[in-house]
Amino acid sequence: MRLSEFRRAVADEFGQAYGNVLTRDLVLGPLSGRTADAALEAGVPARDVWLALCAETDVPAGRRHGAGLPAARH
Repeated sequence: MRLSEFRRAVADEFGQAYGNVLTRDLVLGPLSGRTADAALEAGVPARDVWLALCAETDVPAGRRHGAGLPAARH
């Protein structure tokens, strides 16, 4: 997962404004007690950050995989 896909997935799942608050303020235990933004800045892969954020906020498993990918073009 690329950083742009992570940002798109966060916005799609939580909305842009609330997603920004979550990634900035929510401390995630699986990421050594860092926020999502801090973990990304420290070099943690975006996919790992996304999955930790999903687990902490109870995002259903069906909405975790493939999130952030652009819609298919027809």
